[in-house]
Amino acid sequence: MLIDSDGRNLGVTPLEKALALARERGLDLVEVAPDANPVVCKIVDFGKYRYQLQKREKKQPKAGKVKEVKFTIQTGEHDFQTKVQRIREFLEEGMKVRAVVFFKGRQIIHIEKGKELLDRVVQLTQDLAKVEQGAEEKGRTLELLLAPLSRKGGGS
Repeated sequence: MLIDSDGRNLGVTPLEKALALARERGLDLVEVAPDANPVVCKIVDFGKYRYQLQKREKKQPKAGKVKEVKFTIQTGEHDFQTKVQRIREFLEEGMKVRAVVFFKGRQIIHIEKGKELLDRVVQLTQDLAKVEQGAEEKGRTLELLLAPLSRKGGGS
C-alpha cells in the first residue's frame, strides 16, 4: 500500500515502482506500518519525517517521567529528611519516584538496613504515594518504585 507525499492513497504498488516514484520526486520511501497487511509505505522527505517524530516524542507529558533518589545505608538523618522532601515534591508534581539504596563494598551484608530505610520512605510518603513495585534487589542496589495517588476525587 503506497501513500503519496500529499497523503493520497495510491493503492497497492510493487516495490520497484514505488521506489522509482520516490526517486523521481527526490524523496524517500518510508515504511510506516510494517505490521499491516499489505505493508503501508509513504513517499516523504525522511529527514523531515524523523524530525517530526522526535518533536512528537518530546511533547510527552511530564507525568510519565520517573525520578530517581539515591540513598546509602550510611545516609545521615538530615540528608535522609532532605531526600524524602524531594521525593514528596516529585510526587506532588505527578511524577513516579524510584528510591534506590546503594551498597558499597561489604555493606551488602546489611541489606536489612536498606529495607528498613525504604520502609521509612514509604511511611513518610504514604499520604502522597502508593508502592507500585516493592523493594527489590538488583545487583548491589535495592530499588522501590512509588507512584503518586490519583487526586481526581476533589482533594482531601
